Amino acid sequence: MGKVESSPDAYKFSEHYLPWHAHITALTVAPEARRSGIAKILTDQLEVAADAENAWFVDLFVRSSNHRAIALYRNLGYSVFRVVKDYYGDHATDPSRASEDAFDMRKPMKRDKDRQHIRDDGETHMVDPEDVW
Repeated sequence: MGKVESSPDAYKFSEHYLPWHAHITALTVAPEARRSGIAKILTDQLEVAADAENAWFVDLFVRSSNHRAIALYRNLGYSVFRVVKDYYGDHATDPSRASEDAFDMRKPMKRDKDRQHIRDDGETHMVDPEDVW
């Protein structure tokens, strides 16, 4: 599931403001259908819609422990923009930990010719969940 959105205009001067962009809300493929290209087809469709709507980028949140998903998104052209500390209220791989970080990953669209809405060093940029709208 995906959508195209932006932060409210009242927040335009905040460092956390999000301009017009597409967001992958959820992407789940059944285990028996993985590695068949379905995830690429679905993300491609959202990227086509994002370009048609003149969006700056497509973004998504993924657990920092979900190495398979991170590898998939990197292969599709996404990179880490920032790390959201303790974004998930549980930890997928370590039950002794109460929370888990998320990677906010982005892929620039045609509108972002200068790549101003992505970073090469996103894993060093930490934010708190309340900074993400």
